[in-house]
Amino acid sequence: NQIHTFTTSGTFTAATSITTVKVLIVAGGGGGASVGSGNTAGGGGGAGGYIYNAAIPVTTQAYSVTVGGGGAGGPSNGTQNGSPGGNSVFSTYTAVGGGGGRTISSSVGVNGGSGGGGGNNYANGTGTSGQGNNGGTSGGAGGGGGGASAVGANAGDDGGANGGAGTANSISG
Repeated sequence: NQIHTFTTSGTFTAATSITTVKVLIVAGGGGGASVGSGNTAGGGGGAGGYIYNAAIPVTTQAYSVTVGGGGAGGPSNGTQNGSPGGNSVFSTYTAVGGGGGRTISSSVGVNGGSGGGGGNNYANGTGTSGQGNNGGTSGGAGGGGGGASAVGANAGDDGGANGGAGTANSISG
């Protein structure tokens, strides 16, 4: 068995004897929001979309591989939203980047592979079906970002909430 790991974008070419490959695709996670002054609280960034398929058909050709980067967190010098993560792609499969956490006006967490947490008393972002989960809502403090196997926790008035759990995979051996 050969293992090909892409930490940057590139190209995969299957050998002539290979008809299927096992593929793990993980998109970039969303950035968390900063915490502003007063009653504004930053939500956590959502995890990047997670796709595992044990039998993707391939032929002897070049397949483009895109590795999505993580989203930037909100800068600490004010009330700033986190940005979404980048998508990761193999063949026709796209893992969606995680949603950014929110803190300022219109602070609903961003949708993504997993949703970003809401900030400043706003709702969560939603996750992509089959790839991740929703972020947590804000009850004043920042909601947790969603994870691959669990939703982000909802926050109360004090203290940010935990992010959702990830998913383990031993594809790399």
